[in-house]
Amino acid sequence: MVRAIILVKSPKKLIAARLKKIKNTLKSFPVSGQFDAVVIIEITELSNIKEITNEIHGISGVERTETMVEIQ
Repeated sequence: MVRAIILVKSPKKLIAARLKKIKNTLKSFPVSGQFDAVVIIEITELSNIKEITNEIHGISGVERTETMVEIQ
């Protein structure tokens, strides 16, 4: 399994709640700072990250994301 953390920039107040509906989401929560929410995902293959980030970018109000993959 591959785990990744995706930082999401969005002015929408309930963006973290909307991110919880994304498939393979383990956890999602709002944060302070440069980004507005964090979503932690777990997938079977690294190549699936692009599919999930495209789904996140499809949410109204998402301005940008930054993805960090856990290294084991």
